[in-house]
Amino acid sequence: MRFLIDNALSPDVAAGLRRAGFDAVHVRDLGMAAARDEAIFAHAAGDGRIVVSADTDFGTLLALRSEGKPSVILFRGATPRRADDQVALLTANLPAIAADLAGGAVVAIEPTRIRLLPINAAPGRPGDTP
Repeated sequence: MRFLIDNALSPDVAAGLRRAGFDAVHVRDLGMAAARDEAIFAHAAGDGRIVVSADTDFGTLLALRSEGKPSVILFRGATPRRADDQVALLTANLPAIAADLAGGAVVAIEPTRIRLLPINAAPGRPGDTP
């Protein structure tokens, strides 16, 4: 999996995901620290990355688009503030949400639960149901 970590989270989250064997970059690594959410979202979509953030605007952006990508993972609720704890929470839950992320989804992760909103692409695309 490929991840783009938003400014709402520490660059240490990207570093921790890389140590865990994932392809992860932080927006600062890309010179996008001051970029608008739409630009970050577009970059993630173009680069095949899942946006990881604590900013609910990314979930809204995905829900309003007529596309199913990129998927978004949101840390919500009482999510730990330490980057290592956030990485542990995410990696522990990835097996349960991997298929949903591949299909396009907004996933809100909290220490005690996961909320999932699958996103369907525009009507008429393969895989859509009437």
